[in-house]
Amino acid sequence: MAVSMYPISVPVFVKHLNGLAGCLKKAQALYAEKKFDETSLLSYRFYPDMFSLARQVQAATDHARNCTALLAGIEAPKYEDSEKSLAELAARVEKTVAWLGAIKPGQIDGSEDKAVTVKMRDRELNFKGLELLLNRSMPNFMFHATTAYDILRHNGVELGKRDFMGN
Repeated sequence: MAVSMYPISVPVFVKHLNGLAGCLKKAQALYAEKKFDETSLLSYRFYPDMFSLARQVQAATDHARNCTALLAGIEAPKYEDSEKSLAELAARVEKTVAWLGAIKPGQIDGSEDKAVTVKMRDRELNFKGLELLLNRSMPNFMFHATTAYDILRHNGVELGKRDFMGN
């Protein structure tokens, strides 16, 4: 059976981003109800060398956008990493979902063997489309989305697997 790139990429990103947005909104409601300081949650990290909650969410959205753009051969929108509240983080996730919603299957399908280059600060990594999706972007996306969920859960937000999985 042949793999079709669109259904294994964009809908998966969208499903889990919707879950992440829902988790952030639950956190926002809890922190508003309890009058907790959101700043401490946004800067929370499990270990000093790990990303904060805010950076985990930013990284998840970046991986979804950048991978999709590379596969589609278009420019990914650039977002400033300046969110200072749970509402702003949720809005970033929703903005990413809206952008992904504009991507059509025909823009992604057939990109399995497409040569793509990921430009990093000091180097470039070269992949084929399927390799980028399955071996780099999707695992990184899931890592950051899961870590964001775990930080929220660890900090008292009542979340379960259904919340993480999204609609």
